[in-house]
Amino acid sequence: MGLVYSEPTCRSAYSGDVRQLYRLLNEDPNNLNVQEGRTGDTPLIAACRRGKPRVVKYLLDNRANVHLTNKKQRTCLHYVSKRTFSLLDYLMICVLMPVLLLGYFLMKGNTALHYVCQRKSHRLVPLLLHRNADTSVKNNDGETPLDIATRLKFKQIINMLKIQ
Repeated sequence: MGLVYSEPTCRSAYSGDVRQLYRLLNEDPNNLNVQEGRTGDTPLIAACRRGKPRVVKYLLDNRANVHLTNKKQRTCLHYVSKRTFSLLDYLMICVLMPVLLLGYFLMKGNTALHYVCQRKSHRLVPLLLHRNADTSVKNNDGETPLDIATRLKFKQIINMLKIQ
């Protein structure tokens, strides 16, 4: 069944209803970054949770705040990495989400590259490296992305990071 949101914009984003989302945001543009009371999710986080790239693109085109965190201190990036998007969708997300390009620090001091290494995302690691993600940044535990990949024994990712 999935999540049930009380905020209509989060509900529309989660279900992938771009038309309803358009209508709701036309009525009240302040709902673009509204946070669900129970989870703290924003419409962008809801769309990423459910893997709705059209909704994500629409929200980003309207300047949804990619830095907002929910009650678990997770940004939309956490959920983008967990969803199974096609490579084209990954590219769209990377181009539209400056948070990826800037290596925005996530919880525990992790950059986007730290996080995708932890998630063993073979598709996102090269995209971030291609966009000059900094491989030398250490998180709060003193680990670089290569340290994480080595600890978790992700050989393919280790090789990608060593080439860099």
